[in-house]
Amino acid sequence: MKKVKKTFYSDLKKAKLRLLKLHYESNTGHVGGNFSSIDALMTIYHHLMDKKDKFILSKGHSAGALYITLWSKKLIEEKDLNTFSKDNSILPGHPSGSSIPGLLFSTGSLGHGPSLAAGLALAERFKKTKNKIYCLCSDGEWQEGACWEFLIFAVHHKLDNLIIYIDQNCLQGFGSTDKIVSYSDIESRLKAFDANVQSVDGHSPESILDASNNIKKNKLNIIILNTIKGNDISFEGLLESHYLPLSDKQYKEASKKLNKLYS
Repeated sequence: MKKVKKTFYSDLKKAKLRLLKLHYESNTGHVGGNFSSIDALMTIYHHLMDKKDKFILSKGHSAGALYITLWSKKLIEEKDLNTFSKDNSILPGHPSGSSIPGLLFSTGSLGHGPSLAAGLALAERFKKTKNKIYCLCSDGEWQEGACWEFLIFAVHHKLDNLIIYIDQNCLQGFGSTDKIVSYSDIESRLKAFDANVQSVDGHSPESILDASNNIKKNKLNIIILNTIKGNDISFEGLLESHYLPLSDKQYKEASKKLNKLYS
């Protein structure tokens, strides 16, 4: 298994604590989805992406985790984090493609990120570059027809310069994904379309890194991240972590737990 950089877990702890503070001070929700995806985002940006590679956050409600990741790479300043989700901020609750260098599209209307990523990947092929495209989706957005249209297109064009990550935390706005609209075993369904699919622990940076370096040529590559909504914090795995902001008690308990986990 490929090892992460020596300082990575220290950086990850700082990122998670700052992400927690970001949502607490701004009194915003979507804490659970941000904490199910922060491990993957940090791994992608700190270990996989080169300067000319591109990233699309299709699950735009995890904007906080993306902003904190960019902050950890010194691409966003601390003073900007303090304006998160406020009027006239460059860091709205869902990413704005016009506000931050490197963010190409505004996202948050679920299901459209993969198609945007496919267009970028095809363009890079036409330009004969070695640049890669990375896209992070939620599991719930695969209830959108647009995702399956993307799948047909990307498999047909064998877009092997694109990696799709699916944050499978099994919860969405009003319940579990299985109860809202079940697609049963998504891994088997994706493989049936002839995509190369790997399923890994979405909270293990080493596993994410290994899978990302184990892609197949002439195939669309998809990595399913098995995650826990609100991972590492006091109300992990609970539906309330989707929309509700942190209470004072939850913030203190979550901060204590994070410090203990990464001590």
